[in-house]
Amino acid sequence: MHERRTFRSLLPLAALCLLAVLPFAAQALGQPALTTLATRMLILGLAASGLNIALGMGGLVSFGHAAFYGIGAYSVGILTTHAVAGAPFLGFIPGSEQLVVTLLASLLASGIVAAIIGALALRTSGVQFIMITLAFAQMLFFLFVALKAYGGDDGLSMRRRNAFAGLNMRDDATFYYTCLSVLLVWLAISARLLHSRFGLLLGGIRQSERRMQAIGVQTVRLRWLAFVISGMGTGLAGALMANLGRFVSPDMMHWTQSGELLIMVVLGGAGTVFGPVIGAVALIGLESLLASWTEHWQIILGPSLVLLALTFRGGLARLGKREGR
Repeated sequence: MHERRTFRSLLPLAALCLLAVLPFAAQALGQPALTTLATRMLILGLAASGLNIALGMGGLVSFGHAAFYGIGAYSVGILTTHAVAGAPFLGFIPGSEQLVVTLLASLLASGIVAAIIGALALRTSGVQFIMITLAFAQMLFFLFVALKAYGGDDGLSMRRRNAFAGLNMRDDATFYYTCLSVLLVWLAISARLLHSRFGLLLGGIRQSERRMQAIGVQTVRLRWLAFVISGMGTGLAGALMANLGRFVSPDMMHWTQSGELLIMVVLGGAGTVFGPVIGAVALIGLESLLASWTEHWQIILGPSLVLLALTFRGGLARLGKREGR
């Protein structure tokens, strides 16, 4: 038992070491594309981790988090476009190609949108909440499809990634380490929230909202705050994804993107710190592997996900804990 606990405690350190050397290993193996693939996994892991605060901690099944993902991406694209054109956004907001500025803008924009959607959606619960979040995400999807000034349904391209601290952001390895650093900071924040009084109250609300209300807890306010923080985390991931591909599109707001994020959280383990990242790595890795075998990979992916969900019901992140009991 002690040996198993020691092994589980060393797993995060081993994973961090593996992530640290991955770009060098990819270069040595003659597979530099693995660095880009790993960067995509990290970014989607961040997006899923953002959703996990609402879903895993607050019990809010949101089917509209793609809206915040897209808002974060478009914050980068729009500010970068206006910086290149030399014209301020809305006539008074200056554009920028600095990563720190665009990331902060994405956090602010996605947070504001999440606050508005959350204030309205949290008046309901259950299936109604799911449908309202889905409806808002689709409304934003069609809004950006109609915005021809920013590419419409063709999307918006950026000539280069945002600049950061004098680093060569065109280098895939440099950008990989930047995304890894952002993810680690977010995971540290998530862990702090999970084990804080805020996280414990959210856990109580998830189990029995009526009982928490009976002891005087402002359940709606706490869930709203969790929803806003969740949207900001997913928006931050959208900003990094825009930089990775130097492209943003309304498809980032489509309901299928929300579904993928939900799968990642459930597959990895809702309510855990590392579960959403593990789920993102598993899903994207499985997609890439199957796509390299056959063009009909989606036919195999569906049953594979069902099998994984039935086998690891608590999520991949809880596998070692169950075995250790």
